[in-house]
Amino acid sequence: MVPYGPVTHTPLTTIHVDDRYVRVTLHSAHDGIELVGRLFFAEQGWTNSGIPDRGVLPGRTLHDVELLARDLRPKELAQRYRRANAEKRRFHGLRQLTLELLSKVRYMNQVAVSVRTGLLDGEAAGQELDLTETQMEELVRQVRHLAGIEG
Repeated sequence: MVPYGPVTHTPLTTIHVDDRYVRVTLHSAHDGIELVGRLFFAEQGWTNSGIPDRGVLPGRTLHDVELLARDLRPKELAQRYRRANAEKRRFHGLRQLTLELLSKVRYMNQVAVSVRTGLLDGEAAGQELDLTETQMEELVRQVRHLAGIEG
């Protein structure tokens, strides 16, 4: 969920799953089309938001999204927690590298569009594109070393 508006955090409940107490919070934001809610699960003692459920809860208003979330029974919340826990990211280094590579792709596209629209000089932009391409190649070489490494 890439929010366009502010993210609203609504505490929902605490559930008991597999001898753990898990705090359930609803994070809602407008995605440009509708309001979308996502459940987050945090075990007792965690200070962060926790891990997100991949399922979304859509609605026209915050109230609609909250009603959908509150309609979920403890058993359903436990199933969603187990799914979120099973699918949480484990390969953080590779994920960070991927985000950096995507950022370079976006930047490269932005420079190319700026040249085509006449906002940037072609020669200077060419040097910038060459530099960005070199940086991307270095990132791709690092993928081999980060693949399969957890943490």
